Amino acid sequence: MVKGSVKAARSAETREAILTAAERLFAEHGVFVVSNRQISEAAGQGNNAAVGYHFGTKTDLIRAIVRRHAEPIDALRVRMLARAGASREVRDWVACLVRPGAQHLSCLGAPTWYARFAAQLMTDPVLRELMIDEAFGPSIVSSLDGLNRCLPDLPPAVRLERGDMARQLMVHTLAERERALADGTPTVHADWDAYADGLVDAITGLWHAPATTAT
Repeated sequence: MVKGSVKAARSAETREAILTAAERLFAEHGVFVVSNRQISEAAGQGNNAAVGYHFGTKTDLIRAIVRRHAEPIDALRVRMLARAGASREVRDWVACLVRPGAQHLSCLGAPTWYARFAAQLMTDPVLRELMIDEAFGPSIVSSLDGLNRCLPDLPPAVRLERGDMARQLMVHTLAERERALADGTPTVHADWDAYADGLVDAITGLWHAPATTAT
């Protein structure tokens, strides 16, 4: 391997180490309380400026972590959309929204931190926009379009409200299971696939629930 290739490989390894360390620390302690110095140390970097050198600002680092996971999750969703076709079943479209994230966590092995990291971002107004910008792509739009076609009679206000409810369930229940696994706490389901089944059941029921009209 030539000198330039060795340098590039080492740089890539350092970036991966920083991303992994930052994701873990952000998930466990919160985005705003973790310093670049702590991340560098956790990544095994003697240079405390390593984070800034490789990623720039903390926002750039957060964006890189989201992209690291958003791309494989999107690929899983695209495959599910191809199987869903023109389905008229609410459950099929809910599955397209729920299962890719759970499958991705399963593929990562143990331990994982991304679900808790994502929950941290979604509770902050500014970071939430960053998360949506990076993760809300065409595959999610297609999933929502399919879902909306199955619910033509649901009033727009109810549709928006239940969309918010469903998002909360998808983000925070995955984070809670990840936290339980990290703490060694027993979980209802043995694996992420079974957990996704329960979550799809619950969100499908949410969309099918009758809408009470205020008088």
